Amino acid sequence: MAALIAENLLRKLDELDRQFEQLGRQLADPAVVTDHRKVRALSVKRAAIEPIVSDYRAFRRSREQIEDLRSVIEANEDAELVELAREELPGLQEEARVLIDGIQQRLVTADDQAIGSIILEVRAGVGGDEAGIWAGDLLTMYRRFAAEKRWTIEEIELAGSEMGGFKSAIINISGEGVWANLGYEGGTHQVKRVPVTEAQGRIHTSTATVAVLPEPEEIEIRLDPNDVKEMITTSQGPGGQNVNKVATAVHLIHGPSGIEVRMQDTKSQAQNREKAWQLLRARLYEMQKAESEAERAENRHSMIGSGSRAEKIRTYRYKENIVVDHRLGSSGGTFNLTEVMAGHLQVLIDRLIEQDTAQRLAAL
Repeated sequence: MAALIAENLLRKLDELDRQFEQLGRQLADPAVVTDHRKVRALSVKRAAIEPIVSDYRAFRRSREQIEDLRSVIEANEDAELVELAREELPGLQEEARVLIDGIQQRLVTADDQAIGSIILEVRAGVGGDEAGIWAGDLLTMYRRFAAEKRWTIEEIELAGSEMGGFKSAIINISGEGVWANLGYEGGTHQVKRVPVTEAQGRIHTSTATVAVLPEPEEIEIRLDPNDVKEMITTSQGPGGQNVNKVATAVHLIHGPSGIEVRMQDTKSQAQNREKAWQLLRARLYEMQKAESEAERAENRHSMIGSGSRAEKIRTYRYKENIVVDHRLGSSGGTFNLTEVMAGHLQVLIDRLIEQDTAQRLAAL
């Protein structure tokens, strides 16, 4: 069986098996049961590795049966038993191969599945007023997809544009598999259509950028509160009579990285502070994650869902009613625009997952 599975992979699977049992014990702990946020986080992690652990346990059973059959054949004490063992052995070996292939495929995406909360940013790009409208259309598309998946959405900051849509929008989406699915959306989304602002009926090209940040637990990032400068100021921009009089806006500056976050979306200073720290943690985590993976990324000729805002990942052509994902190539990257904009993204995302999984397996 050594040819089927490497020792380092066996150690990793044994570790996941122990982790699965530990998570089960934590979820049964009365002190944890009352903390709904912790229960959700632990449940997402456990659900992410459960299929791997289940298949690994089945693989171990198959391996034990294979060893028993080989022992019967080597002993050669009973001709009838030896014949039965020879007949059963190929089927069990094939079963073990199928199981380990599935385990490896799930294993390379297990970390993605374990992240159950993201911060998604949509920003208007090139194209003036139409870019803002397009950013709003993309946000609606993601809201519809989230509703289809029964994920939870929380608005963090919405900055509207004059002609409709948004200059920028930041939302939190949480639920099982949210990063594994939406992690591929980071990049530049280009639209070709006749804008509502166009009187002559000419097709324009506009863009919006999407950034998807996996939201970490506080313990997963290097963040010393003493490194953060916090300032409380009055809100800026148009609003009610008290907007510029009451100090509710929270401005955070993380000294070591230079990351700045300003939050003024609500009238509550406490809520703005909570959202500002939430966004700061996510941006800092993304920066630290990018640094730690930089060397590995250099060795990969392609990086799906890298979140690079300069990368044009997709074009939405309204005249032809098609969406082209440029990462999938001409043969498999074309989808129905009406379906996609209605939030039915799963077929498209499944193709990206399939391609990404194949690349990760090749890099093992």
